[in-house]
Amino acid sequence: MSGKDINIVNRKIGPGHPPFIIAEMSGNHNQSLDRALAIVEAAAKAGAHALKLQTYTADTMTLDIAKREFFINDPDSLWKGKSLYDLYKEAYTPWEWHKPVFDRCKKLGIIGFSTPFDDTAVDFLEELNVPCYKIASFENTDIPLIRKVAATKKPMIISTGMATIAELDETVRTAREAGCKDLILLKCASAYPATPDNTNILTIPHMARLFDCQVGLSDHTMGLGAAVASVALGATVIEKHFTLSRADGGVDSAFSMEPEEMRAMVIECERAWQALGKISYGPTKKEKASLQFRRSLYVAKDMKAGDTFTKENLRSLRPGFGLPPKYYDVLLGKCVSRDTKKGTPLGWGMICG
Repeated sequence: MSGKDINIVNRKIGPGHPPFIIAEMSGNHNQSLDRALAIVEAAAKAGAHALKLQTYTADTMTLDIAKREFFINDPDSLWKGKSLYDLYKEAYTPWEWHKPVFDRCKKLGIIGFSTPFDDTAVDFLEELNVPCYKIASFENTDIPLIRKVAATKKPMIISTGMATIAELDETVRTAREAGCKDLILLKCASAYPATPDNTNILTIPHMARLFDCQVGLSDHTMGLGAAVASVALGATVIEKHFTLSRADGGVDSAFSMEPEEMRAMVIECERAWQALGKISYGPTKKEKASLQFRRSLYVAKDMKAGDTFTKENLRSLRPGFGLPPKYYDVLLGKCVSRDTKKGTPLGWGMICG
């Protein structure tokens, strides 16, 4: 994993820092600014480090055409039967909401940013001086968009859903050549919801080595298992869709985290990161006090000088103030050099000759 820290609004992202947690609002505001602001409040309270929007309109995403290819026909899709235009019209975040949402983020001490879907969105977000950009999986092959965002020279977070190695290579090269110096890729399964068995997080360390950059997870699975496991594999960023309550409905609510779930994920991801530590053998500082509770050799019955050690009067047990148990077989048949009480830890000075 690339060791280079990335700094976004004085929040360092990298292997030496706790995972950077992004709460993705998407369309879960249900076309209410009050609800959008409440989501920001809930994300901050849950411990998320950033709140992300999506910046588009239905017209910048697709065409308002009632033809088959402009409808979602996947029988397993949450949005089966909807036209693309109607879905994006329902889910989009009004552009006039962006500033109040970002202002609320700033007030609460979390980072507000967005995913642009075309040039006009990038220009708009630049006017708001966003600190970084996210590229969605479905746009990770939109080379002109990648070039446009990279030219801002701000950190880029790119979801890699569906992309082949060749496609990612082109995307990463384009971003770097166009001016992006701080790049994070997110492993992503572009299914809604995704299942753990198609998430393939073992790709994370491989992707980090292949592209020499930080890698995280854009997670569409339910629960927090995939996110926590990803941190153990080196993920530095975790992104999850977020809502106040799945019961409230909304285009993405079915696979979004609720506040208490987000709070638990933030805590467990940081614990997983802390547990990584470093390659270490031998007792840690905290373990040294426990060394006394190892097994060692003790006299188990009163003995007179000259008595022979047997299985009855010599035992390996706790605590650990006697000789190590590895000498047990060597000492059987030897004799004790002095009168010794039961419960005496064995030392070399107690052995005859």
